[in-house]
Order: sequence, then C-alpha cells, then structure tokens
Amino acid sequence: MFSLYARSYENGEPLKVTVAGTRIRSVEPAWPMEPIDHWPFVAPALFDLQINGHGGVWFSSDTLTRADVLKALEAHFQYGVTRLCPTLITNSFEGLAAGFAAIRAACESSPTANRMVCGCHLEGPYISSEDGPRGAHPKEHVRAADWGEFQKLQAISGGRIKLVTLAPEVDGALDFIRHAVASGVVISIGHTAATPEQVRAAVDAGAKLSTHLGNGAHAMIHRHRNYIFEQLADSRLTASLIVDGHHLPASLVQTFLKVKTPKRTILTCDAAGWAGCPPGIYEITLGRSEILESGKLVVAGQRELLAGSAQETDVCVANVMRFAGVSLKDAVDMASKNPARLLGYEVVRLCRGSLADLIVFRIADPNGPAEAGKSPGRGLDIEATIAAGELMYGEIAVR
Repeated sequence: MFSLYARSYENGEPLKVTVAGTRIRSVEPAWPMEPIDHWPFVAPALFDLQINGHGGVWFSSDTLTRADVLKALEAHFQYGVTRLCPTLITNSFEGLAAGFAAIRAACESSPTANRMVCGCHLEGPYISSEDGPRGAHPKEHVRAADWGEFQKLQAISGGRIKLVTLAPEVDGALDFIRHAVASGVVISIGHTAATPEQVRAAVDAGAKLSTHLGNGAHAMIHRHRNYIFEQLADSRLTASLIVDGHHLPASLVQTFLKVKTPKRTILTCDAAGWAGCPPGIYEITLGRSEILESGKLVVAGQRELLAGSAQETDVCVANVMRFAGVSLKDAVDMASKNPARLLGYEVVRLCRGSLADLIVFRIADPNGPAEAGKSPGRGLDIEATIAAGELMYGEIAVR
C-alpha cells in the first residue's frame, strides 16, 4: 500500500490518493503546508485505441516476435499509457496472422501485457484503394471485406480484435459490419471515399466511431456532400482525432470539438513503429518513411503525405488544450475515459474502488527542451505511471 499527493486534474484540489493492491483505497483532501502550485497533477492513465508500435517495432511486421511486442508495450509507460490497442494496418493475410499471433503470445506470457492490451485494432485491409483515402496503406493488400478471413484472424488473436476500421463503400462492408457488431467488435469508419449515403448506411448497420477524422482523405472533396461532414454531423458517431500538431490544424481541431464536444471525441496519437526514433529515413516491407526534423512522419521522398505519427498520446493531450482551449479534465478524459467507455472497459476515476491506473504529471513548457528520447515540445511531463497499482515508470514523491 502507498499514498501519493497531487492536485486533481479535474479541479486542481490537493489530494492524498492511497492505493492498495490493484485498486484505489481512498481519495482524501490534503492540507499541504507549502503552496500547491508546486504539486504535480494526478489523473487516470491514458488509453490509446491506435498505436502501431514503437522504437522500430511494428505490430504489422511479418517478423514480429513476442519479445518485440513486450518491448513496444513497455515503452509506452513513459508516456502515461497503461492501456492501448496494438494496431495492425493493411497487409497480407499471412502478415496479419503473424502479427496477431505474436501479440497473443506476448499477452499469454505476461500478465502486464495482457492487462495493457485492451484488444487489437485492425485498420484495414477493407479500405478504399484510392490515393488519398488509402493514406500510406499498401495498395496491393487492399481488398473487399471478408468476414471469413476476419474470423480466422480473430481465432489466431485469441479473440483479441476489438476494433476494426473499414470503408463503408467496399464490397461486403455492410454485412461485415452487422456480423462484427453482433460478435461484440466495434466498427470504425476510416480510410474511406464513401458517399454520404454510404456513411449513413454504415452507421445504421452499427458503426460507432470515425477513425482519425479529417485524415485518410482526398486532398480535395465536394464542399458540401462529403464523407467528413457526414461523419461530423452524425451524433451516433464518436470521432477519434490525431492532435499531434501535424495531422490537423488547430482551427479544424476547434471545429471538430465544437460539433462533437469532448464527450464524443477520442484522442489518439496513431504512433507509428518509428515513434521514439530520431529523424531519418526508415523502411519495412510495407514502405519507406521519414521522420523530419520537425517530428513530422511522412512517406519518404516528399514532405506532405503522412505515414502515421512520431508523437505519443501525452503530446496529443497537451496539444488539444492549446489548440482548442479545452480544460485539462476534458483533454485527459478524451484520452482515458472515452476510449475505455467505447470499448466497454472499466473507466478509471479518482475515487475509492476504482482501478489504480494513474499518472502523476506536470504540464511542461511546450517550447522548452525535450528530455533525451522524448518528443520535442511535448506538453506533459510524466513523473510516474501506475498500472493496476504497480509503479511502472518514474517515482512517487513522499511528503
């Protein structure tokens, strides 16, 4: 059992949070002698629905191993992430099967990994083949929605695929959505060139989420009738946004949040397997990428087409406060409570009995120097990450 002293991320009040086992035993007001402005904040730990890897490890790799998965998962504690969905992008059946098998092996060998992996995210291969909507996904592996293929992958994963991103217009999409929803899998619309009617049909069939709304799209679309506005307007859809500073301009983040509100928005970093790596050119079988000096991750050979993100979830939390003026509470909730609620997992709260998945952090100067190995200009300075009552990163100050 241990106690930590910090300010609530909800209202800034000083708290004493006591943890016993995997749960919060008590949350009490604290009455410090020193000014509380020097205290860090405490909040639910972060939960990201879309992380592709880290430090050169890609969950989509044909050669992914159990050790690779454990290494990539452990790296995320330093960013305040205790739960995530390893994301596999468009690939051959064999490539996807290898990835899911390695993730399953990691989860079955490590209780920590098993807690951390709250299901897998299959992003593709049932997406648009058009340039723009397809993004950086390899065109040669794009294909029609295939429920039979998915069932095989689900079996290989040990039933861990909880989220699928697909395009409503691909052949077989609507039947796939109905089957998936009936089996408890959440469907997200993304990498699509769908008409408004096709978007509505997908939502009617059970789709609940928009994958990185505003990205994976044509450079030019109809000013009124388009798949971005249709998803934005449908109150049945929650929107996931990549607020890494490169995927969306601040004005668009503001617009999306005004329409969806923080309650219907989820933050994701969409971190690529190259996240955590220095600027340079990198290559895997699925393509070549480059991390620019600015931290922007692009398809190698040009500077505009994105290839995922090199930033992490804590950066998105800090950025959304700066971009859209939302409160710290709303920013954290969009990256913790909202994804847990969408996938049906326990929502962590600062209260007695809640799962003790917590972060202790400060809001760092966005223009200040980054620590070694951390994202430049990141806005959350994580002091400690606690997962199921266990300190996984950093230190807890004793007062």
